[in-house]
Amino acid sequence: MSTIDEIRKTRLKKLKAIEAAGLSAYPNKSKKTHRIEDALREFKKLSNSKERIILAGRIMSQREHGKMIFLDVYDGSGKVQVFLKENNLGEKGFKFFVNNFDIGDFIEIKGILFKTKKGEKTIEVDDYKMLAKSLLPLPEKWHGLQDIEERLRKRYLDILFNQEIREMIEKRAFFWNATRDFLIKKGFLEVETPVLEITTGGADARPFTTHHHALNMDVYLRISMGELWQKKLMVAGFEKTFEIGRQFRNEGMDAEHLQDYTQMEFYWAYADYEQGMELVEEMYKYIIQKTFGKMKFKINNFDIDFSKKWEKYDYRSIINRYTKIDVFEDSFLEMKKVLDKLNIEYDKKGFNKIRAMDNLWKYCRKKIAGPGFLINLPVEISPLAKRNEKNPKIVFRFQIIIGGSEVGNGYSELNNPIDQTERFKEQQKLRDEGDEEAQMFDNDFVTALEYGMPPTCGFGFSERLFSFLMNKPARECQIFPLLKPKN
Repeated sequence: MSTIDEIRKTRLKKLKAIEAAGLSAYPNKSKKTHRIEDALREFKKLSNSKERIILAGRIMSQREHGKMIFLDVYDGSGKVQVFLKENNLGEKGFKFFVNNFDIGDFIEIKGILFKTKKGEKTIEVDDYKMLAKSLLPLPEKWHGLQDIEERLRKRYLDILFNQEIREMIEKRAFFWNATRDFLIKKGFLEVETPVLEITTGGADARPFTTHHHALNMDVYLRISMGELWQKKLMVAGFEKTFEIGRQFRNEGMDAEHLQDYTQMEFYWAYADYEQGMELVEEMYKYIIQKTFGKMKFKINNFDIDFSKKWEKYDYRSIINRYTKIDVFEDSFLEMKKVLDKLNIEYDKKGFNKIRAMDNLWKYCRKKIAGPGFLINLPVEISPLAKRNEKNPKIVFRFQIIIGGSEVGNGYSELNNPIDQTERFKEQQKLRDEGDEEAQMFDNDFVTALEYGMPPTCGFGFSERLFSFLMNKPARECQIFPLLKPKN
């Protein structure tokens, strides 16, 4: 068995032979006339007319039979059998192909379509051209590769050999296009807001820090999809905006969480969280049907039907049901005792009552199938949401619960600058005590609120929703996930 290095050396010699013949192994363009999928769809017309067509693609297999060669060529749209014989190409042309072309090469082929005796649609070639010489061989048993790290590291091969991955990438595009299509039809304007920020806002998360050399200052990569910026657009008089883009959180990595991922957020002036829930339920159903063509899914071992009327879950009641803790009456010490009793792990650095409540909730949510809305969340864990006038301990906030996790978050936005200032102060105290996920005090945003922002509903979801619908880890649903380099 030849080693990879030996194969590469052999192919480099073939590359030199192609160039010595006065040909380019990497020409600038192809003259292809049809995609393989289209040629096969028009097969009857093209074969009957004996029209010479030009196809292009990668050689995926090769079978030699004396003075005849059969190839399978794939161009991304489809695969076609290719027939080369010495009588058509001449002895010199046939030998040149045999000596210098390999599985993995990209080629251009010219000829006519016909059916073999076995009925297989085939192109009989009278001319060929190298489009890109491959120097490394394609793996023979990629389908059986169990090392997920290797598959993700060489994702291009995973996509090439795994139709399921290819379809997932296409579905991912349909998913975000359906999101965009729905919001635009509802009158939302797509906007772009800064990725680099002086203070991060819109979420409880540890940010990435980088240095801006031109201004000689440190800045942060955004942790939300322009939440505070989009609210400033509400101040400026826009009624409906949304953004789809990348955001970054310098936190732990697991099956649900990534550090660099796509998020959507919308903001809707003069609407409240009740209207937001109605719109979001309609939006999710639209996106899911458009992307997957069905409404029933198996997610995290839950059977979920998105077509039914969604439920509502009370934050206090759910936690009390599963842990016997009353989040509004019990102390921080009592919460810690229950966390330890339930063997719930948590980061002890900067740990406080807010983080204790959050960890209790995360334990409880794993037991809820959904789809539904978590409501009546405490004001302490919602620094940007509007208080409930009848019960100031809770806010007008909702989270989407699917398969034991949160896959969407929205609320009636806090537009009282005095209240917002106090909540930012409380968040800053938590940061000073070591909580790196607490929100930063944003003076500029408070100033904008003092000019007046109308009642507004905001909502967002990330690509975690897509990974849940695919029932796969989030990392596997990214096209090129971040990986540590090999040593």
